[in-house]
Amino acid sequence: MAGFSKSEAIKFGWDITKKNIYFFIKVFLLINAILLSLLSLREFFKNISLLNFSFSLLITILEMIFSLGFIKIALKFYDNEKPEIYDVFFFKYRIFLKVFLASILYLIVVVFGLLLLIVPGIIFAIRLWFFEYFIVDKNLGVIESLKKSWEITKGNALNLFFFLILLALINILGFLALIIGLFLLIPILFLAPAFVYQKFLALIIGLFLLIPILFLAQAFVYRKLSENLQLKNQEDQNFYQQ
Repeated sequence: MAGFSKSEAIKFGWDITKKNIYFFIKVFLLINAILLSLLSLREFFKNISLLNFSFSLLITILEMIFSLGFIKIALKFYDNEKPEIYDVFFFKYRIFLKVFLASILYLIVVVFGLLLLIVPGIIFAIRLWFFEYFIVDKNLGVIESLKKSWEITKGNALNLFFFLILLALINILGFLALIIGLFLLIPILFLAPAFVYQKFLALIIGLFLLIPILFLAQAFVYRKLSENLQLKNQEDQNFYQQ
């Protein structure tokens, strides 16, 4: 089956993020305002176990919703549609439940594969990677989304493996840039605190902007592999009709 270009995927993520940087900064500020508020409340009620647990659970659920929202936004950008800020709050009970159950099944399969000989676990993790995209995009069921992910990644496991390593390296480099930047700001912290604050905020926003790049790159690969499979199925259908 036809593959995809890792460099094109990353370039797509970078180009879209750069062209829509103010949109993503607004999303960043909104998400962080919500999460920081909830973290502050959790800290305030840390001595009340039930409230502390409730806020922790709410934060975890919101992080999952934001993740699904980024998938929705990334797919809209790929399809040349204009996303809205509220898309990051992409929540439909049935879709959320499907993603939750599929995630558990995905984890069980991957862990089982790792316990066997490690390599099967890595293969399962790669081949089933796009189940969330199928649920958000096509509203597929739990098992169907995993099957479809397995189907579109056929013949592309190795390419996907290196692609996911590349995404991980980009993440690591982003964190290293943040740490190095903060270290370099320490000597001038007391001399120019306002300058340090501005640079620190820029570093944090810069790190956050890696998130849409990574989601957009994955959406690019998901769409390319889906299109390749659709084209192959059409060619097979035309062949048998002749």
